[in-house]
Amino acid sequence: MLEKEKVAEIVANFGRKEGDTGSAEVQIAILTEQINRLTEHLKINKKDYSSSRGLMKMVGRRRKLLSYLRNYDVNRYREVVSKLGLRK
Repeated sequence: MLEKEKVAEIVANFGRKEGDTGSAEVQIAILTEQINRLTEHLKINKKDYSSSRGLMKMVGRRRKLLSYLRNYDVNRYREVVSKLGLRK
């Protein structure tokens, strides 16, 4: 779970307008932050299988949002990917 301050920071960086929490860019950025935190948790707690399942669900949701954004607007997709450092 992310703190309100962190979510507000992500919305400020990735939102298309002020208070924009529903755009694909913001959702992808929030999911990426949650995935990174959960990955660190799972490095310490290797047998936490329920969190591992949650991580896989989040990765799938992010992948679907990224494919939607790529099909809808390639420039916004490239910008998000470069800001988050997702693809190499």
